[in-house]
Amino acid sequence: MTGIVALIVNLLIGAAGGNLAGMALKDKSLGLLWNSVVGILGGGIGYFVLGFAGIGGGNIIVQVLAALIGGGVLLFVVSLIKKKS
Repeated sequence: MTGIVALIVNLLIGAAGGNLAGMALKDKSLGLLWNSVVGILGGGIGYFVLGFAGIGGGNIIVQVLAALIGGGVLLFVVSLIKKKS
C-alpha cells in the first residue's frame, strides 16, 4: 500500500491507537476528541518515520503497528506536557 491511501489508513489507525492508549492509560487520557487528534498526528508521524527508515510501503502489519505505537506514544507525551502546565 503506497501513497495517499497508505497515509489515510495510517491516520485512521493512529486515531484508534490514540483512543486505545487513552483507554489503557486512563490517567493520561485527553478525552475522545483529543485522543483522536493526537492519535492522528502520531499515526502520521509513525507513517513518515517508517518512510525515512526505509520500512514503509509494503507490509500493512508493520504500518498498522507503527501507527498504533505512534498514536499511543504521542498521546503519552502530550499528556505529560499538559499535566506540567
